[in-house]
Amino acid sequence: MSNWRFLFIAFSCAAQGLAQNISNDSLFISTIKGNVINAQTQVALESVHVINLNLVKGAITDKEGNFEIQARVNDTLYFTFLGFKSEKIRVSNDIIRFDGTQVSLNELAFALEEVVVRPYQLTGYLDIDVKYIPTNDAFQYSISGLNKSYESRKGPNSVTKILGAILNPADLLRNLFGKRPRQMKKLNEMKADQNIRDLLATKFDRVTLMELLQLEKMDIDDILNNCDFSNSFITTANDLQILEAISSCYEEYRILNR
Repeated sequence: MSNWRFLFIAFSCAAQGLAQNISNDSLFISTIKGNVINAQTQVALESVHVINLNLVKGAITDKEGNFEIQARVNDTLYFTFLGFKSEKIRVSNDIIRFDGTQVSLNELAFALEEVVVRPYQLTGYLDIDVKYIPTNDAFQYSISGLNKSYESRKGPNSVTKILGAILNPADLLRNLFGKRPRQMKKLNEMKADQNIRDLLATKFDRVTLMELLQLEKMDIDDILNNCDFSNSFITTANDLQILEAISSCYEEYRILNR
């Protein structure tokens, strides 16, 4: 009986020690080494962007597809590469303890749609074509005391909306970021990491930005609309420009509402 009691105590101590080690591992930042390949051809992929969504750190694979990045247990690594489906991987104890983790990315199949070369039915004659050229229906309004103008879409309440956006508290921004103060810190961390900046400068789909900020595309559009950025900017700017716009917008509102 005493032998069984001894074994039970020994097993309990070992289990507690293992649990303690796992708990401690989640607090330490380690350097992970891995490799990224094409899932179809097994060929190493160069210039794949690897982002730790939790620590907001970025890395890029070399010619052999190798990468190194800082991470903790349970952090999420986000892999993105043009022409391939992005992947997210949760960092486990095994990934931390053993180098050489291999990640496979799958190619995307693109279907080319028909391209309309002359959408405005232009004839080549200026007097005629000028009638078909679309015009920008946005208007610029200036506010006394502010050294910048604001663009708004034409409408009966456009001026009221601008004044409300500038003079009222930034309710939308506070609702989105106030509940998650870590997100504003993330903005600054993203702007400081050159690998992440380089990646966002090549992106126009907001997917990476959504993953980093944990926001929906609708939330990002609402922020920019509430800050009175034009539709043309919202739809054509790259993700780095959108990041800078969100950051500057939030800072301006914070100053105005102190």
